[in-house]
Amino acid sequence: MYHDLLKFAIKTAKKAGKLALAYQKKGLQIEEKSKNDLVTNADKACEKLIIAEIMKAHPDHAVIGEESSFIHKTSIKNYANAKYIWIVDPIDGTTNYAHQLKEFGISIGLFKTTNKENSKNFEYLVGELIVGVVNAPAMDEIFYASKDHGAYLNGKKIHVTKTPKVDHALFATGFIQETAAQNLPYFTTMMPRCQAIRRLGAASLDLCYVAAGRFDGYWEFDMKPWDIAAGALIVEEAGGTVTDTNGNQIDLFGKDIFASNGKIHQETIKIFQKI
Repeated sequence: MYHDLLKFAIKTAKKAGKLALAYQKKGLQIEEKSKNDLVTNADKACEKLIIAEIMKAHPDHAVIGEESSFIHKTSIKNYANAKYIWIVDPIDGTTNYAHQLKEFGISIGLFKTTNKENSKNFEYLVGELIVGVVNAPAMDEIFYASKDHGAYLNGKKIHVTKTPKVDHALFATGFIQETAAQNLPYFTTMMPRCQAIRRLGAASLDLCYVAAGRFDGYWEFDMKPWDIAAGALIVEEAGGTVTDTNGNQIDLFGKDIFASNGKIHQETIKIFQKI
């Protein structure tokens, strides 16, 4: 149903990926948006490219981009007038990218608004995610999904793991210096209960790795919609479960997320609720 929109998103994510690699090769201009929160000239150039492609192909669509949008509760309501809203992180994992690490991705999600009462409600917008693409160009991997049509990696269908218990599960999480205090109790509680915990530094890839069966679960706090929009759909289409860390329906603007293979979801939530 959304095949053409998915094809467009894949094509655009590939273009942005090539641009990101070209900037990385020739040298970057790096700034700090805030303490330890980096932005490069490549982030800005990639977002400009993605938005230009969207506006050329779909001039009536809206765009929420990390580098060009300031998201808060009052402004989000203004997007409800658009039928389609693209949610873009031009380079997720900018710190990795700036340090020549391969774990970064271009994340493009598409949200369709609706007035149906039974549609998923992300608090400020009523509707659902219908397309998600995450391109990891340095690793030549592109993850993608469209609503009700499964999730794929480089053209091959992917599925979450079948790990049944937390004690055999490999988790991922993420946190920065300013928000570490919120996550550390979860980290220290989960560490002895599971197989291991990894911290890659790119939320979009953490989610895609859950979808592809590389991780069994992933949680994080202080998220933004562009961090998780594409990856959340990819996890769900791979057979996984995505909620907030209390087990409630995910809100793209709700700041926290827990994604898993589904089988360990309730057990993990019960552990979280005791922290």
